[in-house]
Amino acid sequence: MFYIYGYYLYQKLRTQYYRHKITMKKAIKHLLSLPPNLATTFHAITQHNTTDFYCTSDPIENRVGSGGGTSWLLSQCWQNQAVDQSFEEWLGGEKRILIHAGGQSRRLPSYAPSGKLLAPIPVFRWSRGQKLDQTLLDLQSPLYEKIIQSAPPKVNTLIASGDVLILNNQPLAPLPEADVICYGLWSRPELASRHGVFVCPKNNPERLSSMLQKPSVHKLQELGQSHLFLMDIGIWLLSDRAVELLMKKSGYKNGRSPSTPPFYDLYSEFGLAMGETPTLEDDEISKLSVAIIPLEGGEFYHYGTSKELISSTLAIQNRVIDPRSILHKDRKPHPSMFIQNAHSEIKLSGQMENLWIENSHISQGWQLSSNHIVTGIPENDWNLNLSSGVCLDIVPIGKTEYCVRPYHINDQFKGALGNDLTSWLEKPFKHWLQERGLSFESTALDPDIDIQDSPIFPICTKEELSSSWINWLLDSTTNETFTTLWANKKRLSANQLSEKANLSRLLEQRKSFRLKNWPGIRNNFKHSVFFQLNLDQAAKEFAEQELAVQPLDNQLVDPQARLAEKMFQARVLQYRGQDFSYTEEDAFSILRETILEAVSRQTTIPQLNIHHDQIVWGRSPARIDLAGGWTDTPPYCLFQGGKVVNMAINLNGQPPLQCYIRPTDEYQLVIRSIDLGKRESITNYNELANYNQIGSAFSIPKAALCLAGFHPDFTPQHFKSLEEQLKAFGSGIEITMLAAIPKGSGLGTSSALAATVLGTLSDFCGLNWSHTQISMNTLILEQLLTTGGGWQDQFGAILPGVKLLETNAGFNQEPAVRWAPDYLFTKPEFHSCMLLYYTGITRTAKNILAEIVRGMFLNGTQHLDILEDMKQHAVHTFNTLQKNDYNELAACIAKTWQQKQRIDHGTNPPAIQQLIHLIEDLTAAYKLPGAGGGGYLFILAKDPQAALKIKKRLSENPPNLNARFVELELSTTGFQLTRS
Repeated sequence: MFYIYGYYLYQKLRTQYYRHKITMKKAIKHLLSLPPNLATTFHAITQHNTTDFYCTSDPIENRVGSGGGTSWLLSQCWQNQAVDQSFEEWLGGEKRILIHAGGQSRRLPSYAPSGKLLAPIPVFRWSRGQKLDQTLLDLQSPLYEKIIQSAPPKVNTLIASGDVLILNNQPLAPLPEADVICYGLWSRPELASRHGVFVCPKNNPERLSSMLQKPSVHKLQELGQSHLFLMDIGIWLLSDRAVELLMKKSGYKNGRSPSTPPFYDLYSEFGLAMGETPTLEDDEISKLSVAIIPLEGGEFYHYGTSKELISSTLAIQNRVIDPRSILHKDRKPHPSMFIQNAHSEIKLSGQMENLWIENSHISQGWQLSSNHIVTGIPENDWNLNLSSGVCLDIVPIGKTEYCVRPYHINDQFKGALGNDLTSWLEKPFKHWLQERGLSFESTALDPDIDIQDSPIFPICTKEELSSSWINWLLDSTTNETFTTLWANKKRLSANQLSEKANLSRLLEQRKSFRLKNWPGIRNNFKHSVFFQLNLDQAAKEFAEQELAVQPLDNQLVDPQARLAEKMFQARVLQYRGQDFSYTEEDAFSILRETILEAVSRQTTIPQLNIHHDQIVWGRSPARIDLAGGWTDTPPYCLFQGGKVVNMAINLNGQPPLQCYIRPTDEYQLVIRSIDLGKRESITNYNELANYNQIGSAFSIPKAALCLAGFHPDFTPQHFKSLEEQLKAFGSGIEITMLAAIPKGSGLGTSSALAATVLGTLSDFCGLNWSHTQISMNTLILEQLLTTGGGWQDQFGAILPGVKLLETNAGFNQEPAVRWAPDYLFTKPEFHSCMLLYYTGITRTAKNILAEIVRGMFLNGTQHLDILEDMKQHAVHTFNTLQKNDYNELAACIAKTWQQKQRIDHGTNPPAIQQLIHLIEDLTAAYKLPGAGGGGYLFILAKDPQAALKIKKRLSENPPNLNARFVELELSTTGFQLTRS
């Protein structure tokens, strides 16, 4: 069965998808096929561990093709790391990503020695959380990991290319059960003609007709009359069955290679045998089921040639034009000039274009024009004039020597050395020899050998490197000394250069330049990406290298930069083992001040709005977050916006958060708590203003009274005392609260209680606050109390039902609300499957919040990636709710739980995991609401009978004396007010 998978097949495949979606995740292993030199040094120079990364190179003796290379890589990994298991057992035991990056890199020679995978890629000016030392591998891996984690249980192998970068800006489509799953992009014929193409008929688009390799534009235009086509982007997923068949076709048996592995290509042989009308006939391959999935919102960037190194990076830099996503002032299109890990002393001009300077020192005597790639240049005082298109690469060899490789940006490094069509420095190589008085005979060079294998690059000591020597290599000037020197020098071919390069020296030089760049990047923050970087990594390097950190506070206007600067300073102090607490608290203070300044804090004049014998009774539900929790938290939501799906719930048939306010004859404030059994009388402004006192049971109502205008800081009225103000108001005030939820529940209790008190006060005092104003005032209240927090708890509780709450980037965090149908939460057959269990295990959210907010301040790469996933998942969950499919909702809840654990490992402590283990076989999904770590457990049973069994098991095996089930009910009213 062959699929082109898109929206039209969603219904057909969703059942298969959700069957595997909620299963436990397997570990992910990265298998890399690398050049031999890099394969042996990869772990040492990258610090990647051997558990997660396995490296080898293709057999040196013979070419094996992409299919044979895949088989070889799998076989070698198994035999080296798990030979005690059968190959079949090992194959199904973990998820793996195979990246083929072992080529000779003829068309991108500058990164042949260190491999394209480790090519340093500049930080994208529109991104946040990227690292100054990031590589192509670092940028490729997150998408591949998301894809393989979402694959069905029997699909454990993802194959990708090492010279592409795929970006996408939309949620990944569900993956169906299939033997071969390939991603494609809708593409123009001109681009698709240079790649593999998946073809399907227009009148039956779910069927794969065939795969073609590099078809002509004319062929694609002809096919376009009756077919659709997608460009193969090199992301293939294979089931264990498909892997075993691929290895069989590659000559392998039981996971072991033949003595001489044959050539077998994944794309031009295995791939062309797929489809209803395959290009190649193969009865075994044709029996495999295939799914072709459009990568919606996907973008394909190739890093295969010297020109693409620049053009792809330039296209990525300019893919986002929204100035709100670009922090620094240079918001015009990015020029095609890239300088990184380098020290340049020359002035760049507008006439220059297509420059790539990396791991190099460009002294003031250099003259550049356009179309240069300059890599590996050690410190120098040379006077060089590079003509347009000329590139220079200097590679460390051994302990002290260097190999000099000049070339032209258009050189292909392909063809016999003596062939007139074989170009080097954009001329036939024999012309280069003749211009310098050399010949094939005098240099012992074989004109029939491929240029890639010809020793034409001289090895020198650093002292021998000079302007005149390099100029002689580049220009057609006669110099007998250099002619003799070159003829007698030990030289390397391009292949030998990659084999003998000292990669440790190469990366050490790159690191040295990068570390020297840090002060300049930081001090030039107005025009650099400093405050968009992963500042935790930056702080670590500043601390380790003892780099000076001159405070930038007085120069900063942008709120995000001010926040990040303080947290960066604190992190540097922390890495240096010094006291950082005061500096870090400054960062949190700036965040509070920024929020309070941005939110409209209108002064209020409270007026008694009820009769003296009346009581105002306010009550609110709690909330359960279904998806997107944490994305509503400042500072993340201020700069990225937030998306949360949550629902308002009653417990045991009642709104659990209640507030009663009545007037009193004594001119004082009295606050009572039914659940805490405490009471406090307040007779002056000072007692009221100590709302942020640690350990106070009445912080929330005190701050709420201040916001309602009963403190001089919050009202335009002027009174000598609180008693005088209450006399003018007309009565004293007695507030009685009830929070029928244990502390640390995860149900947003404190925020919902604050909103309930504020809403009740609004009615009592005639303030006429809307639900939105109540919620925004709750945000202010929490900042006054220094507890922090986002906006979803209060909006989720006081607004009824199930809804998607969305905010855009900016300091106005008033969410737009879209309600979802409540069918799944009210129909008995589904409602009976939803259980709420109080675990009796508590965890304080404030400490959790502080740690995650630190990651937000510092643009933590992992934090930002997960938060972006959470936002996308919130939208997906909301769309899922529209379809009233219980199994799909369960899968969404399961994914939310996985995301919570990724952002905070303490979300699922052993005590909770032990409890879950008792019931896991009966559940469709489960999660701890809120920050996790304890509180309530929200359970979706597989069916009503499973729900009864869950109740029985947990009732008979409670983790503690306080654990219990609570009746869960969707609130269709939200916040309510009643007067006596």
